[in-house]
Amino acid sequence: MKKRLQDLTIKDAFMFAAVMSDEEQCRHLLELVLNTKILTIHVVTEKSITYHPEYHGVRLDVMAEEEGTRRRFNVEMQVKTEIALAKRSRYYHAQMDMDALLAGESYDQLADTYVIFICDFDPFGNRLYRYTIENRIQETGKALNDGSQTIILSTKGKNQSEVPVELVRFLQYVAQETDEAETEDDYVKMLQERIKSIKKNHDWEGKYMLLEEMMREERMEGMQEGIQKGQERINQLNILLSEQNRSEDIIKAATDRDYQERLFKEFHL
Repeated sequence: MKKRLQDLTIKDAFMFAAVMSDEEQCRHLLELVLNTKILTIHVVTEKSITYHPEYHGVRLDVMAEEEGTRRRFNVEMQVKTEIALAKRSRYYHAQMDMDALLAGESYDQLADTYVIFICDFDPFGNRLYRYTIENRIQETGKALNDGSQTIILSTKGKNQSEVPVELVRFLQYVAQETDEAETEDDYVKMLQERIKSIKKNHDWEGKYMLLEEMMREERMEGMQEGIQKGQERINQLNILLSEQNRSEDIIKAATDRDYQERLFKEFHL
């Protein structure tokens, strides 16, 4: 069932991107995750609220750049269990590099890139709130220092004494099913107020309705494309069977789906 804007929480991709389009909110989160001071940032709005991550060719995440430095950040909320996070991280780093390096520039001018996943599951099963990944030289164990780093946060961590308490409170907030739970954390309170203001804003409601309509159209186009490809596959099978004078197989395949699938395999379709 489709959610209303008023039903969304911080873990919903649209709401997360909407909240993080506020540069102060985004800057504070980056400081929290990276445990370092972040200067003024610029959120790349044309890439932050465009569509939905479950559909090909479109993205809804948070891209940010730190002013005065060459650091770039990609932050994404990940609610459903994802088994390919490592390769997704590799792809995102590559995309950020391609987007940043202009023709004629040397490689040492590449920006440092950070890919951050906020997961409502534990991707590695070690019950850590934060996993920090970077490339290392296998023989020496030393960091490669190639300027790329992936941080995977998990709401299922148990090592509270090893990470900042504010980060733990944020992840506990993400794990909740409501945005209205009482909290003592100032940053979580800021997030709650930001979400309340978004839900009351007609412009945001319009953007959300547009998003839903775009998703509906994308699903319909996908269904139509699937039907067309399926029909083309059947037509090709019928042609091949006709060339071999196997009319009985054509008739049987039309009423027996399992037999049709066996024929697809036979002709490598």
